[in-house]
Amino acid sequence: MTTTNQILQNEKYQSCIDACFDCAESCEYCTTCCLREQDVKMLTRCIQLNRDCATICVTAAAFMSRDSEYAKQICNLCADICEACAQECEKHTNMDHCQKCAQACRRCADECRRMSG
Repeated sequence: MTTTNQILQNEKYQSCIDACFDCAESCEYCTTCCLREQDVKMLTRCIQLNRDCATICVTAAAFMSRDSEYAKQICNLCADICEACAQECEKHTNMDHCQKCAQACRRCADECRRMSG
């Protein structure tokens, strides 16, 4: 049975959880697109950061969903990784998938910073 307090906790985190899942999806898609590019070697750092970012975003969403006592720390780390991923993706100005990923990463970093207070 769900208590009112649990519902309020989840609602408190919901916009951050949504941003995390959106970011994870964008990072996975960006990784796939990068792997299909002609010069994959040039995109190694982008691919690695996308993978790290997607993983930490899903982890952060899970910690918030269960109202873990460590959710704020995980979200703070998530914001750091999202910002690094966004910076790397922004370097690839000719790749639409990288630009969209950077936007999702920035939104997620902002949400995670707000949540971790």
